[in-house]
Amino acid sequence: MLFADDILRVDKTREEVEGKLELWRSTLKFKGFRLSGSITEYMECNFSSNRPSKGIVTLGDQVINKSTRFRYLGSIAQSNSEIDGDINSRIQVGWLKLRNASGLL
Repeated sequence: MLFADDILRVDKTREEVEGKLELWRSTLKFKGFRLSGSITEYMECNFSSNRPSKGIVTLGDQVINKSTRFRYLGSIAQSNSEIDGDINSRIQVGWLKLRNASGLL
């Protein structure tokens, strides 16, 4: 079984996201693959406003789960535009590398 993880899709509106997800779903289905709605997540970043949108993202008739954090290529993006999660993650990775290199494990 093959898996493709950590694919990032960026669009300006919820409708554009849903349209691209549906296009991916149908294209993958045509090629013999499937897009799993149960593990697919989306994150809304509306940095110019403090109000989240009221809409939901769907794939067909399945509601896609909303996330507030997203890890992509080793970095963590947060929907509230903060960088604390990314900084803490990088510090922890650094300490683990230091412990492993010094033989403290």
